[in-house]
Parts: sequence; C-alpha cells; structure tokens
Amino acid sequence: MKKISFIFVLLLLTLTGCQSATTEGAFFHDYLVNPFSFLIHEIGTFLGGNFGVAIIVITLLIRLVLLPFMLKTYKNQQDMKGKMALIKPEMSAIQKKIKETKDKEEQKKLQQELMMLYQKNGVNPLNMGCLPLLIQTPILIGLYYAIRSSSEIASHSFLWFNLGQPDHIMAIIAGVVYLAQSRVSLMNIPAEQQAQMKIMGLLSPVMIFIFSLNAPAALPLYWTVGGAFLILQTLIGKTLYHQQPALEKQESQ
Repeated sequence: MKKISFIFVLLLLTLTGCQSATTEGAFFHDYLVNPFSFLIHEIGTFLGGNFGVAIIVITLLIRLVLLPFMLKTYKNQQDMKGKMALIKPEMSAIQKKIKETKDKEEQKKLQQELMMLYQKNGVNPLNMGCLPLLIQTPILIGLYYAIRSSSEIASHSFLWFNLGQPDHIMAIIAGVVYLAQSRVSLMNIPAEQQAQMKIMGLLSPVMIFIFSLNAPAALPLYWTVGGAFLILQTLIGKTLYHQQPALEKQESQ
C-alpha cells in the first residue's frame, strides 16, 4: 500500500505540473486523449446530452476492465502475506542478529541467509502488486486531458455543478470517499502494520482533495465513482481471499 500511495501521489503531482502542457499532435494525445474525447462525446450524446452520466459509465467500464487484474493482485498479496507469516519466526531471528552484530562480514552473511529463506519459501517482499495502478495511470491522464479539452463537458451541468468548473463540494466528496477506501483497505490487517500504513493511506485522499479544488468537477466525479467501486472491490477481494485465522494470528504476533 505504501508503494501504491506513493505512485498515486506522484501521478497527482505530475498532473498538477502538466495542467498547462500542450499535447496536440503527440502520440499520447492521439492514442489516449482522443479516444476518451470520442467516448465522452458518443456516450454523452447517446444519453441525451448527459455527460455526467457518460463520465460515470466510462469510469465503471475502466474499473470493470481493471477488476480481474486488481483481484489477481490482491490474491497474490494475500498469498505473500501468508508466506511471510509462516516464516516470520525465522525471519525475525535473522533480522535481530543483523541489528545486533557490528561485523560487516557477518551482516552480509546474515543478509544472504535471509535471502535464501525468502527464496526457499517463494517470498518476494518487494512484490507490492502495482501493475493495475500502472495500467490505470495513462488511462487517468488521458481521461483528465479529455475532460479538460471537451467543449461538451465545459458547457454542461450535472446534478448541482458544472462539469467543466471546479466544485468544492465534489472535491470534499472525492476526498472523503478515498479516505473511506483507505480505511477499508486496512481491515483485517494487524494493528502494528496499520499504524505504519495509516499515514501513507492519508496521502491519497488529501492529494485528491487538494487537486480537485482547482480541477474540473468532472475529475472528482470520476474519482468519487472510482473510489466507491474500489471500496466494493476491496470488500470482494477480502471476502474471496481472506487469510486463514491461524495465519492472521501468527502474523500479528
């Protein structure tokens, strides 16, 4: 989750720094921005000019396409956590020796021993499952510029707000939804790990809120719908791939 939050914050900072960038004629614009502009126009027109619903439909389509990747990643993470829990006694003993010894050669030997323990049990502690987010990143950037360049969105309203103008209420809603999503993602995680992850878990909703304050309201609408879908997806993943109680107990010790 730390790495995912870091990448997401990096994405937001990238978007913030690129607000005035021109992408006309570029490969990115032709193959990502234009298709989303076309989808927004066609779906919005099909729905009688309701471009807010069009954004919701596109958001759900994106999330449904990513769903198999996300669930597979969640399964791999749960499997990895189970393996880490099983080797935790040996791993902790080696890590304790590494901290206590001052001899560089001995530290190197213990590090190799730790790596062998990982390899023997098929553990890769660096495997955080960022593929779905990496897939989503160019999609989000493409949709962002499509929203900014869409004349239909700039001139249409949805519910109480104008899709092409910033809306502080939508910014708050988007931030709250992602705050709830970060809390749901911490369910069934040992208290010790929760304490380490809470701060990183706060970065995404805070950055979403700050960025949404000056972004077209269509973007926090996208985040709100996507965040709500992520909450449901997380609950499904935790139900399907819930750790065995014995492993949870051992992991928390």
